[in-house]
Amino acid sequence: MAGILKIENLNKTYGSDVKALIDIDLEIEPGMFGLLGPNGAGKSTLMRTIATLQEPDSGSIRFGELDVVNQKQEIRKRLGYLPQEFGFYPKVTAWDMLEHFASLKGISSHKERKEEVAALLQRVHLFEHRRKKLGGFSGGMRQRFGIAQALLGNPELIIVDEPTAGLDPKERNHFHNLLSEIGENKIVILSTHIVEDVSELCSRMAIIHKGRVMMEGNPLEAIAVIQDKMWKKLIEKSELVEYSRQYRISSTRLQAGRQQINVFSEEQPGGGFERKSANLEDVYFTTIPLEEMEA
Repeated sequence: MAGILKIENLNKTYGSDVKALIDIDLEIEPGMFGLLGPNGAGKSTLMRTIATLQEPDSGSIRFGELDVVNQKQEIRKRLGYLPQEFGFYPKVTAWDMLEHFASLKGISSHKERKEEVAALLQRVHLFEHRRKKLGGFSGGMRQRFGIAQALLGNPELIIVDEPTAGLDPKERNHFHNLLSEIGENKIVILSTHIVEDVSELCSRMAIIHKGRVMMEGNPLEAIAVIQDKMWKKLIEKSELVEYSRQYRISSTRLQAGRQQINVFSEEQPGGGFERKSANLEDVYFTTIPLEEMEA
């Protein structure tokens, strides 16, 4: 069983004034943990820092008994990482590329490398494509190959950064099943701006915005907190500005040529509003104000 990942008072500033991480405190146990936030929120900075690819300005990260900041080589032996932009050589086959990664991971025995590469390609359903060049892979196949390389060496801590962005529904579902299986006895941190990924996969989550953790907890418990405080109403598009002055609009969507507004309110907001069944998207949009999402 993997240890606990403990992040305390973590800070990172780029240049003289871009505060990417501000006093981050998180404690992550084995299982799927969702890190949810808009683009530019600080998610990738946090992932790269945990993955030992950059130094924090201050604070600490511990994984079990290991100091992530000061024991980088030891952490890397236990870490699997799928970055948002995963590079590969398009003219190299999946088998040869994964075997190369296995060598870099320290699997020196040719027999062990062959067995692990075969097992991982089977696990991500790419074994039949093992002799195909990576340049011919679809987006979903490349992501599954990325997960295979992240699983080399049986890591205890796995980080995946925006893994389902751009995938079609079938590939996204396939990827979800794969991540769920992996996360049964390891820490898997899923960094994403896609609310459904966290809703469907994660038993714990945090929302990060402008470098700060805005909330942390169980998704179902977070939904329960606002369950009786969400309301909806169909309005004309021309009325949106006026309604946004009067109500705390969490999100909007077009419906049959009109605008549905979803409003957070402790009390019934007024005429024409109906109670709305809350979901994780509502938690997200009430935690991060709509005007900041669109900024």
